[in-house]
Amino acid sequence: MPPSATSSFAPLRQPIFAVLWIATVLGNIGSFMRDVASAWLVTDLSANPTAVALIQTAATLPIFLLAIPAGVLSDILDRRRFLICVQLGLAAVSGTLLLLSHSGALTVELLIALTFAGGIGAALTGPTWQSVVPELVPRADLKSAVALNSLGINIARSIGPAVGGLMLASFGAAVTYGVDVLSYAFVIGALVWWRRPASAASGLSENFFGAFRAGLRYARASRALHVVLLRAAVFFVFASAVWALLPLVARQMLGGTAGFYGVLLGAVGAGAIVGALLLPRLRQRLDADGLVLLAALLSAAVMAGLMLAPPRWLALPLLLLLGLGWIVALTTFNGVAQAILPNWVRGRGLAVYLTVFNGAMAAGSLGWGLVARAIGVPGALAVGAAGLVAVGLLFHRLRLPAGEADLQPSNHWPEPLLAAPVAHDRGPVLIQIEYSIHVEDRAAFLLALKRLEQERRRDGAYAWGIAEHSAEPERLMEWFLVESWAEHLRQHHRVSNADADLQGEVLAFHRGPERPAVHHFLAL
Repeated sequence: MPPSATSSFAPLRQPIFAVLWIATVLGNIGSFMRDVASAWLVTDLSANPTAVALIQTAATLPIFLLAIPAGVLSDILDRRRFLICVQLGLAAVSGTLLLLSHSGALTVELLIALTFAGGIGAALTGPTWQSVVPELVPRADLKSAVALNSLGINIARSIGPAVGGLMLASFGAAVTYGVDVLSYAFVIGALVWWRRPASAASGLSENFFGAFRAGLRYARASRALHVVLLRAAVFFVFASAVWALLPLVARQMLGGTAGFYGVLLGAVGAGAIVGALLLPRLRQRLDADGLVLLAALLSAAVMAGLMLAPPRWLALPLLLLLGLGWIVALTTFNGVAQAILPNWVRGRGLAVYLTVFNGAMAAGSLGWGLVARAIGVPGALAVGAAGLVAVGLLFHRLRLPAGEADLQPSNHWPEPLLAAPVAHDRGPVLIQIEYSIHVEDRAAFLLALKRLEQERRRDGAYAWGIAEHSAEPERLMEWFLVESWAEHLRQHHRVSNADADLQGEVLAFHRGPERPAVHHFLAL
């Protein structure tokens, strides 16, 4: 076997990772089967395009609403127990769908409500599943483990919808939901088998609300993250049209059955697998911005092809192209987001990204349902395709960050001097740093200091400013406020090597005989 292939599958040599990986693939297959059954059943219960699109909205809206709290919970709770509890809740949701569909009591309202409940479970588990991967494999195998997780999702995406559609057509919705319930048993069993080591207690551990505020502060101050979020939002708002309207395309425009709809979704999954295999070659020719533009053009071409109501055989290669474009976009945006986030806030930063992604999908799905109701499904697909091309070309000029900065902690800040121990919850804390700057260097110094402001705010400051001494113009003071002493100590450990380089640029302007004086003031 070639070395590259060996390294790609090396994480599967770890028994814990292998068992959980197989269990999650089976669990995701069951989830895709459930989603196919629900998406098809709603077309039986209502011909209203808005009702059909609301299923997609109900599935993605909870992730928009709960991704950030879920990211915080994944950092402060025992992840294994948390996952087990949520998986039990998801099994209960599918069990309820089984009973209602078997008894004929399922309505559009109940189906949307239970889909929303399933979306809550997906929102709670998403950041946690991503967070446990580093615990399961050696650091050298981490990238391969992340790639295998992506491959597993697309294997499930290619198998689950096709099997779910065929099972729905052959045995009905109740049996399809029952298989989904069974899939949770595999996931729960694997989590019970995993003996996760207890986390060591830390005096600087964050509570829920403190961690929540820290994550939001970082997201608000990170310009690079803002670019990723904006680019992702405009892409997925328009790309969501094909997902929201695909059940109606399959049933009304192509005259397909539930089995055919499942095969179409299976083609998307197969296209995603092909796209994942082609991505290394594509990255050699295109940067992140080029990949996103390629994904936009491919998705728009698929929507343009589907709006013409092509023969069923032609719809399959179109959906293969959709899967290829979709995985290119997802992998590129997610990869850039991960590359610009330091370890201490990666879960919460990714949760913010998931919030924007699912918010765009939820709002887009609802909007495209309303558009389809007004001008028809073909017209909505045409508008979506044209809009996707337009925003793809327009926002191509807003470059995605390279993500090449060294974000490992520098640990170069000295510990603060204390006359007596300070309670961790005491605050707020005012930090002052005094600089001696020559008049001719002031403009360049202030520009460098303004760049440093973003780092201060990302790492914990909620207010920041610059002051000038009234009697000594060359004596300038930088100040910032942190909500507690513990948060300031965490700030010491959050400064990255890239931030240390930026601080070095600022310090280079200081003309005093010693390093700038640093003072800490505690509120009384």
